[in-house]
Amino acid sequence: MTPQHIELVKSTVPVLRENGVALTSYFYKRMLGNNPELNNIFNLDSQNSGRQPRALAAAVLAYAENIENPAVLAKAVQHITTKHVSLDIQPDQYSIVGENLLHSISEVLDVPMDSELIAAWKVAYLQLADILIGVEKQKYENLVAQNGGWAGWRAFKIIAIEVSENGKIFTVQSADQQTVAQIHGGEFISVKVKVPQKNIEQPHQYTVLQATENTYQFAVKPEENHTEYSVSNILLNHYQVGDQVKLTAPQVK
Repeated sequence: MTPQHIELVKSTVPVLRENGVALTSYFYKRMLGNNPELNNIFNLDSQNSGRQPRALAAAVLAYAENIENPAVLAKAVQHITTKHVSLDIQPDQYSIVGENLLHSISEVLDVPMDSELIAAWKVAYLQLADILIGVEKQKYENLVAQNGGWAGWRAFKIIAIEVSENGKIFTVQSADQQTVAQIHGGEFISVKVKVPQKNIEQPHQYTVLQATENTYQFAVKPEENHTEYSVSNILLNHYQVGDQVKLTAPQVK
């Protein structure tokens, strides 16, 4: 990035501090409206509650504040890329995000798309995207290299459901009954389910309680103030032994 690009991006820091959540809320609404297939990736409960827009606003602000030295954000990059890999985010989706983010900045800040500010943010976004894509590529490769490991979504069958004090404990087995990656403690998995009466799927993360050669066990608690997209409540109310779900490989938060 040139010094001018850096100066222009940093000039938006006060606006991001004041109106970052409004910008990111607009961005998600715009992107998901233009690209409805992404509703299968992003947790709509997190969208409706505002959790995801707030998280993205904080990340965009931190990036703008440290645009001269993205290495400062190494810990945040690790967190973001782990979450992305758990959702099977792919490189080609970054162009969709970038296009909608730049248009959102233009539309919310009332700045022309051909302005120097948008050009600077485009360079900044491409720089960040390259960093994230590179880290995620290595993480996908590391997952595949594990015994029983895999990248992306894998089919699992529910083989047991036990009632617990706070909800239910689900045990799932790989649909192909082949070996699955083992855990060492603290790993989480993403579980994707079909939303009843909706033509979409939704993901949610759960801590792995136990693993065997080809099974994982995780606890599901009911969610208060939930919407129809709540994965936990869908699992508790609509899924039974014999049904299938999709999982991404265990990762450490």
